[in-house]
Amino acid sequence: MDIRELAAWCDELLDAEAFEDYCPNGLQVHAGEKATSLVSGVTASQELIDTAIEVGADVLLVHHGYFWKGEPAPLTGPKGRRIRALMRHGINLLAYHLPLDAHPDLGNNVGFGRALGLAGEPLGKGSLLWGAALEEELLPASLVLRITEQLGREPLMLGPDRPLRRIAWCTGAAQSGIVEAAARGFDAYVSGEVSEQTYHLARELDITYLAAGHHATERFGVQALGRRIAETFDLDWLYVDLPNPV
Repeated sequence: MDIRELAAWCDELLDAEAFEDYCPNGLQVHAGEKATSLVSGVTASQELIDTAIEVGADVLLVHHGYFWKGEPAPLTGPKGRRIRALMRHGINLLAYHLPLDAHPDLGNNVGFGRALGLAGEPLGKGSLLWGAALEEELLPASLVLRITEQLGREPLMLGPDRPLRRIAWCTGAAQSGIVEAAARGFDAYVSGEVSEQTYHLARELDITYLAAGHHATERFGVQALGRRIAETFDLDWLYVDLPNPV
């Protein structure tokens, strides 16, 4: 199929125009006209591009693409080499950031919640934070175990160690959501990253915080969307996970 038709279909499916994002969503690099073979992964790193080249893909679908706000504009250094490789090998780059976090069926947040057995929903219209009420209390150690089993890495836990009845989460670099989660009365908040001040906030807000990894928590959307594209348009599809400790 035509790559522009595929990009338009994805844009509509994810309602990409509704988001004020930190980067452009959709077709970021137009390197060829056809879409017949798709590789998806979290970040458009050189290693992921090299894998797409090796398998002969003509579309690369990612969550973290290029052209972020505040990013230097010149196509030099790693970014120049990455885009040059895409163009040389005719690989189109599709990237969806916030639209792929927020989608109610294919998004990172709904996928992460499902993986943990949490039947949640967004905390209000337009919110990227999700939350769930539990039927029975869950010990933080049990939540740590669920995350470890599903993501293949143990999260860092901060704050109080007491039974949980309400859990909120937002994948990726959303640790600042701990403030809203605490204000809404959640016992725990889960995100990807953590920094020095979050340790103090968890203690002072009296909320358990779990940092489960930026990459690890955002593997769900590119898999779900890649699978949906492949099934809808009968394209070859390969998901490539390149583990990242961050």
